[in-house]
Amino acid sequence: MTVMESGAVAEEAEEIALPDGGSVWRRVVRTAMRDGTVLVADLYSPGRVLEARPVLLERTPYGRRARRESDGLDRHGEPVFPDRSAALFVARGYNVVRQDCRGRGDSEGRFVKYLGEAEDGFDTVEWIGAQPWCDGRVATTGVSYSAHVQTALAALSPRSLAAMFVDSGGFASAYEAGIRMGGAFELKQATWAYRHALNSPAAHRDPVVRASLQSQDLPAWFRAMPWRRGASPLRAVPEYEEYLLEQWEHGAFGEFWQRLGLFGRGSYDRFPDVPSLHMVSWYDPYVLTAVENFRALTEAKSSPAYLVVGPWTHGARSVRHSGDVDFGPRAVLDGNLAPDYWEFRARWFARHLGGDAPSGDAPSGDGAAAEDFPRVQYFLMGGGSGRRTAEGRLDHGGEWRTAATWPPQEATAVRLYLRQDGSLTEALPRDGADDRLEYDFDPANPVPTIGGQITSGEPVMRGGAFDQCPTDETFGCEPPYLPLAARPDVLVFQTEPLAEDVAIAGPVRVRLSVASSAPDTDFTVRLIDVHPPNADYPNGYAMNLTDGILRCRYRNSFASPEPMRPGTVYEITVTAPDTANLFARGHRIRLDVSSSNFPRFDVNPNTGGPEAAARRRVVAVNEVHLSPEHPSWLSVHVLSDGSGRGPGRG
Repeated sequence: MTVMESGAVAEEAEEIALPDGGSVWRRVVRTAMRDGTVLVADLYSPGRVLEARPVLLERTPYGRRARRESDGLDRHGEPVFPDRSAALFVARGYNVVRQDCRGRGDSEGRFVKYLGEAEDGFDTVEWIGAQPWCDGRVATTGVSYSAHVQTALAALSPRSLAAMFVDSGGFASAYEAGIRMGGAFELKQATWAYRHALNSPAAHRDPVVRASLQSQDLPAWFRAMPWRRGASPLRAVPEYEEYLLEQWEHGAFGEFWQRLGLFGRGSYDRFPDVPSLHMVSWYDPYVLTAVENFRALTEAKSSPAYLVVGPWTHGARSVRHSGDVDFGPRAVLDGNLAPDYWEFRARWFARHLGGDAPSGDAPSGDGAAAEDFPRVQYFLMGGGSGRRTAEGRLDHGGEWRTAATWPPQEATAVRLYLRQDGSLTEALPRDGADDRLEYDFDPANPVPTIGGQITSGEPVMRGGAFDQCPTDETFGCEPPYLPLAARPDVLVFQTEPLAEDVAIAGPVRVRLSVASSAPDTDFTVRLIDVHPPNADYPNGYAMNLTDGILRCRYRNSFASPEPMRPGTVYEITVTAPDTANLFARGHRIRLDVSSSNFPRFDVNPNTGGPEAAARRRVVAVNEVHLSPEHPSWLSVHVLSDGSGRGPGRG
């Protein structure tokens, strides 16, 4: 593959003064892609005169000079803006490039979310690698979309790529995590499209377009789904409306979902053999993506891959709480894995690219030193007091663990069977029983989303850990705000109060034996840690850990949907993203089974027709079978090395 001559022009460098009294030099570079579209970037260096160094590249659709919340805080709790962030890496021996993606910021072209980033990224990396101010090595870095673009460009095998720090993204398969899950459409794509259409070039150019977008009542539009072309809150920016609806309408896995930028799994053999780090959060949509990328590249490459998972929401590594749950002072990256996020990255890059030695004292936590960087660092949630903190959140606690593999070698898969009496037990269903539970699933009254692995969902939903009881802030709910467990369309299965601590770490799978009156319907699962009642929470606290969904027409293949036959029992597997949690003594392990989780996922109309164009819906009578012939079970990975003891319990 040949990169076209870029005709890049480096403008006059300017010295940027920093708040700490230092400075960094910045100049604008313009690089033509293979189709002639010019992308704009900032190049940071230690002085006016450029010298050959390794280059750190970040490509972003959010504005190369704009700070994002997921950029985090420094070790003093202060936000770090792009100029200062770049200066920190420049001081460590790198040049830094921050580029606006096509059709965003100052770059030319038309923005189509995710598509085109492979070619643009490849062209940019190879152009940088050929510049006299690069020593031939380009390392990529970035969060969320800036992670997706990294795995996209890696699929084209750029020769100059030297390392990847992939934080909270980088699609293994966007069809299975990030845009869709289990065949259902993740509606955070709709809220993201609306929020970023407001910041699109079209909205900046035309005040009428911006006014049209600002006048939309997004929660009201969520009550009027599915959207159609010309009948959506995005109608003033057709390019955003088009790409969103195109994603929504491609229900089956086919060529659309195997394109570059969406399907890293199909290109792992073409990824350069370079070190990679995959960071994610337990309450992030990209848990499955990060785990798969880590495991696949570990198996396929000789260069090391690393996995880091914290208890945060998307990119919130400097925050100790997620939703309404506090995970304690050890939860944050800062002061535990490194003094701060920048030091953490600098140490990792120094390990694999060279550069100046890390500065500052290393914290006492595992993996702090560059010479001792574990392959897996994960936060085991749990072990807190269960009381209310001064800030009004549940104290759940937790601690960092290290492992050589994921799931940890000391984790063993354990089945817990669902029983008709609502119990969850290792004992098999009794012989001769024909147990089943059934409920009506009404698409007009879906089970509401309360937290979970969500990002960019505001103002209709937000991610994190919450008590599974609606409030006046829960979308789609009205008084009285009873627990989700009180709904007739939610099946609840739970253990007895645990006699001893039980810690899990790894995949979560639910095998269900199901039937339905409809030709197609959904089944959802949600794993919950039930805290016992106390003075602060007299009704206990049902804390969500992870949840999944399966659209039943895809039970055998995402590529070849098959309708269900009424009354026929099918065995299906619902996958929920991995998690790690200590269920303390006296807690219960709980699994909720239902058929909707809205607005996190679109709602199945139960007609068997395409949900993105549905104009009618029907009530489905859904069954979960629990007999010896048709059992249903939850599979979790239990730590068996004494890890069941919670923090401070040893």
